[in-house]
Parts: sequence; C-alpha cells; structure tokens
Amino acid sequence: MASESTQQHRTEAAKKGPVACAIITVSDTRTPETDTSGAAIRERLLARGHSVVFYRIVKDEPDQISALLDEIVEADEARVILFNGGTGITSRDTTYDALSQKLEKTLPGFGEIFRVLSFEEIGPAAILSRAVAGVYRRRIIFSMPGSSNAVKLAMDRIIAPELSHLAWELAR
Repeated sequence: MASESTQQHRTEAAKKGPVACAIITVSDTRTPETDTSGAAIRERLLARGHSVVFYRIVKDEPDQISALLDEIVEADEARVILFNGGTGITSRDTTYDALSQKLEKTLPGFGEIFRVLSFEEIGPAAILSRAVAGVYRRRIIFSMPGSSNAVKLAMDRIIAPELSHLAWELAR
C-alpha cells in the first residue's frame, strides 16, 4: 500500500539504525511496578530494535510535564519522546494541554488515525481521547492515552511501523 517513495524513505531510515527513545508515563498513581503501559511501549520499541534511553513516571501536573520534556530535550539523547496518560477530559488530564503549547509542528494524522482505530474497538468513547503528536526542538513527540490497550493500539498500528521513518525525516 505504501508508495514507492515512501518505501524508499523507510528503507533509507532503517539503514540509520535504532532510534533512541524516551518513555514518560503521566500518572498520579502508577509506580514502575504497576506501569503496564510504559512496559508495553518499552517492549514494542525493543522488539523493533530501538533503544530506550530515558524512562520516568511524572505526576499529571502541566508544569512538571513541561519541565520534564525540556529536561529530556536538553539531555540530547532521545530522538523520539513517547508520553502515555493524561489525554482524557477530566480536570486531572493535563498532558495534552502541556504538550500542545510546546509543539512547533503538529502531526494531526496521528490523533485522527488513533481515534478512528480506537472507535473500531471501543465505539464513540474514542472521542474522549486527546492523543496528539508533533515536533518540538527537533524531537518527535507522541502522546497517547494511558490504558494498556490504547498504548498497544497506538504502538502496533501507528507509531512502531513509522518510527524510524519519522526520526529519519526529522533529521534530514
């Protein structure tokens, strides 16, 4: 289904080797032992040969989320930063608000496609997701819901298949 040029780009991207990634779980209650969503992201990245250079759980506080994003970018290791959690509509769900203010370019297709695929699984409740992706200071940022099923859907169907290609395009 991919065009010839898209396939050529994917081939070129794969030659660049693994992509260094950061995983951030946004939660007021999870611990490293109970963070099944963060573990699912890690598992999928490693299965595709990528590396995880940073992992942390952060409270669902906009200032903490924003500061952590800047900390990761300043460390200059991760090319892709994957957030999970805090994308809903409750008063405690602030990941979208914190990240969307920082994104220099958005990738609207990520959220749109995620919600379509999610709709196929959970029906109209998919509209509650504020999944978002974009670019911040030459890093690809993904923010997805914190449920393990949502993470697996986003990683398996959207993010993991295009991760090398995205990182390559941004570095060009």
